[in-house]
Amino acid sequence: MSARSQLALLLGLLHSIPAEAYILPGTAVLRRMEEQLQNMEASSLKVDGTLTFFGASRKDAARAFRLPGDRSESGVDAALMLKTPGRCRLEVSAPDGARVAAIVSRRKTRFEGTQLADLGAALEQVCAILGGRSGAESEARAALERHLDSLKIDWRRPSLGRVGGQLAYVMGSASDAQPSFWVYKDSFLPARVRWIDEQQNRWDLRLADYSSPLTGDLFPRVVELTRNGELAFRFNALKVSEGALADKLF
Repeated sequence: MSARSQLALLLGLLHSIPAEAYILPGTAVLRRMEEQLQNMEASSLKVDGTLTFFGASRKDAARAFRLPGDRSESGVDAALMLKTPGRCRLEVSAPDGARVAAIVSRRKTRFEGTQLADLGAALEQVCAILGGRSGAESEARAALERHLDSLKIDWRRPSLGRVGGQLAYVMGSASDAQPSFWVYKDSFLPARVRWIDEQQNRWDLRLADYSSPLTGDLFPRVVELTRNGELAFRFNALKVSEGALADKLF
């Protein structure tokens, strides 16, 4: 091997060592993530936006809202509400006044109006990941660890990967077919969760763009759900407001 080749190899090794050494253990990643969420001090949050359905979910939504299938692609008004501890609501309204809501409270899911499984599946994850803010950090982290265990995600030894072009800690398998939880490396905010339900459906929930002027860092601008490789829906946040939410909503 020439001296130039040896130098290139050495430089490559030196360049790779810091990146590998910088991977934090899973407990540290989750602790930093919960610290970020607790610092937001938002115990009650309402996110107004639009929800667009695709594929099989579009057909289900068209029946629920009495819309032709093609019109549901244009999106309907939606509001996502979070109230600690662990209470969340995703409410969807159609122009004709039809309304559907998925509610998660104390880890139990129920519906008002037509039951849309995709709404419930997404809300359960959003509530588990983002619904514990403004409580005790240690309690919120312990609850998240239990939730990841229930999804069979090995969160203790993360690796590095990319989601939406951004570097992230990957807890669990990087394989598309296996459960995993992703946290953005720079911001320590949740990025993605993949899980498999009892019916062997493969779900993938992505949380993107926490820096939008529309939402600030309180909530991601885009929440996107995929089921079995097919895009189910995309929630685009337009406005975030803090304030009291009535207990009867949950």
